[in-house]
Formats: sequence, C-alpha cells, structure tokens
Amino acid sequence: MIGISGVRGVVGDNLTPELLVNLGQAFGTWVESGKVVVGRDTRASGDMVKHAVFSGLLSAGCRIVDVGVCGTPSAAMMIKKLDADGGIIISASHNTIEWNALKFFRGDGVYLNQEQGRQLLDIYYGGDSVKVGHDRLHAVETDPGALENHIDRVMEVVDVPALKRRKFRVAVDCCNGAGSDVALEFLRRTGCVALPIDCDMNGHFPRNPEPTRGHVTAILDVVKKKGADLGFAQDADADRVAFISELGEYIGEEYSLCLAARYILSHNKGPVVTNLSTTRMVEDVAREAGVEVMRTPVGEVNVAELMIEKNAVVGGEGNGGVIDPRVHYGRDALTGAALIMQYMLETGKTLTQLASEIPTYQMSKQKVECSKRSVAVALKELAQEEALHVDTQDGVKLDFENGWVHIRPSNTEPIVRVYSEARTQAEADQIANRYRERVEKLVKAKSA
Repeated sequence: MIGISGVRGVVGDNLTPELLVNLGQAFGTWVESGKVVVGRDTRASGDMVKHAVFSGLLSAGCRIVDVGVCGTPSAAMMIKKLDADGGIIISASHNTIEWNALKFFRGDGVYLNQEQGRQLLDIYYGGDSVKVGHDRLHAVETDPGALENHIDRVMEVVDVPALKRRKFRVAVDCCNGAGSDVALEFLRRTGCVALPIDCDMNGHFPRNPEPTRGHVTAILDVVKKKGADLGFAQDADADRVAFISELGEYIGEEYSLCLAARYILSHNKGPVVTNLSTTRMVEDVAREAGVEVMRTPVGEVNVAELMIEKNAVVGGEGNGGVIDPRVHYGRDALTGAALIMQYMLETGKTLTQLASEIPTYQMSKQKVECSKRSVAVALKELAQEEALHVDTQDGVKLDFENGWVHIRPSNTEPIVRVYSEARTQAEADQIANRYRERVEKLVKAKSA
C-alpha cells in the first residue's frame, strides 16, 4: 500500500524491485539529490529492498550513508547527527515476516508530514524524478555509529551510576529484531543483568512482532522463573515497547506512555501530546501534575510536530510509543524502557506498584472492512452524535462521561477502526459494538 505514511507490501507479490527503484528516485528528487541515510531491520528481504532503493537514490544523484541493520529510532537519530537531507528506513515494523516497507524521513529525523508525503507521491506518480548522468553518481558511504549514538543519547537522561549500583534484572524480548543489540548493550552499560529472549537479530520472528498481550507469552515465564525486576518486549524495529511486571504479568502498551509521562512530569512540568486513540489514563496523569494534554490525529509525525510546536516535555502513542524530546522526536522502545527503570530506581517501587497508582480503564478494538470513500458519509453522520465532546480531526472521536469511541479510516488498510475505552471491559465492548454496528449499517446504505 502506498500512502503518505510510507509504502508497505508483501515481498514477492506487490513490493517489487521496480516499485522500490521508482520510489527511491522520487525521494531522491524530493530531497533535491541530497544526502540520505538508509537503515533497515533484520528481515531477510532487507538486502533486496535496500539495493533497489540504493539504485533509485543513486540515479537521482543522492549521496547515501548506509547505517546498516538497526532499529528505526537508531537510524532516525543518525539523520540529524549526520546533517542529512532525509532518510529511508526499510522496515515493516510490527507487520509479519512476509511484509516489508519504506519509511520516509526528513532532515530533522521526523517522518514526512501529510503535505510532504503528498509532494513525494506527486513526484512518484508524475514520473518527474531526477535522473543524473554518470558524472554525478556517488559511491555509497557506510557509518556503523547508529548503536553508539543511540545509547549515548539515552544514557544522558538516566542516572547511570545509580543504575549500576541497583543492578536490575531485566528480561527483554526483541523478537530477533533490529533493536536487539542496542537493548542488550544498553543494559550491559547500565549494570543490569539481561535475560534475553530472541535477541539474535537473525530476522526469523518467533512470534508476531507486535508486542501485544497474546504475542509475548515467552517473556512472562522468564520473568517469573528467573526473578526479573521487570521485562520489556519490543516490535521488530524497536519503536514500540510493552512492559511485564515483576510478577510476570503483562502491563501492556497503553501503560508505556503513561508511566514514562508520570516519571518525566515528576521532574519537569509541561504539555503532554498524544493521539486521539490513546488511553484516557494520559489525562489522569497530566491532571495530577497540573498540565495540559493535547490530542492529534493518529500518526507519529502528528504527535512529533505538535510536541515541537508546543515545547511538550513528553509525548507518544498508546501502542507503546514513547517520545522523549531530550533523546529524539520519535517513538523509541529503548527510551521507554530506560525511563521506566529510572522511575523504579528513584521511587523504590515495583512496576506493579507504579502501574496501580494510575486509574485503570479497559479498551475494545474492532474494525469494519470498507473503502475510505464509502465511510465518508458515515463519519459525517456520526459527527452529529450527542457527546460531551466531538473531535473530527481524524475520523470522529466521541467523548462520553463513561468512556469514548474513536472511529477512523486506517492509514494503511481498507478498514475503519472502531476503538473504545471505558472503566470496565463490558462497557468498552458495548460502546465499540454499538458504533461498529452503526458504521456497518451506514456503509451498507451508502454502497446500496
């Protein structure tokens, strides 16, 4: 699928070398034949995709800096460090092994926004890419410094000597993904005892890469059997993190941002930015600190840009994405893990105790298969619903006294997502079911 958030497809099917070359040419044109950082995750298809992208970029006159196999945060940080004009990171993130994708970044290491994405796609579809002669072709450069740069930046926001004295026992499940080495090396340098699970960076994913409750069962047993203080699980490109308590219980992705925000706000008061689909727990954490929460449409770039504009002290998304601007304006699993460890260190509390201090909600996530065109009328009608607050930045979000529902077309799939949250699972399911059925009926009426 080609969209403003990037390009993803199935290798051997619709993600072809021809497509990748043309996209590389288009991006090379968009950065005006400038310097481009390229990194990739551990998938076996990575080399094929990388060399096709290289061909497109080189043919547009770009200088390429290959930062090798590393997580999306590590590569994105190198864009700014190397003063590049942009970057392409080859990773399908939480998608399963048959998928791969291109993620496009601008010179500040942040994803292209909606307008910039449209500019890139206009070049791609218009066939207006720059093609230089032999005298303007450059050799590919390599820079192995992504891991060191990433660790150095994260270590600046924690108390390394105190962590070394504490010697946390930490289970870490990296799904053999691109964040394995950086996670293990960070734990080593902070004096932690690492209990690794699938940290081989061989590209063979032993579980679904998305770090949700049903996918990270192995780490639960390791935490319990080996007496870990905590565990954390990453997705394949290490921009999302979910936590496991010292009891071997899944704390979950939604708590990652909330716990990190509560820690940061204990030291530095300021705005918090997250998207419309993230848990209401963020408001509870912000209210406790006396600060404002600002909501954006779903998408990391939307959160990052508002954080920059409002000088937010922390932000992210409820899918396990934590953004600490002191490190980088992008989601980063390692930053999330480091902040939680520092929070435990300073408070002397367990992860179970810290999580219990935040009011609990339950979420329900459902979907309806349909085209974006057919859902437009449905969203317009739903925006007329009675609610405490109606937000139409991204689909329709309705806030009620007992919960909320967010109905929005997916950026990457031909579906409408229906997410809800309430105090109990039964209430959340009831809200989601009601609005899923409404969307189905409205879409069916539109298609008739």
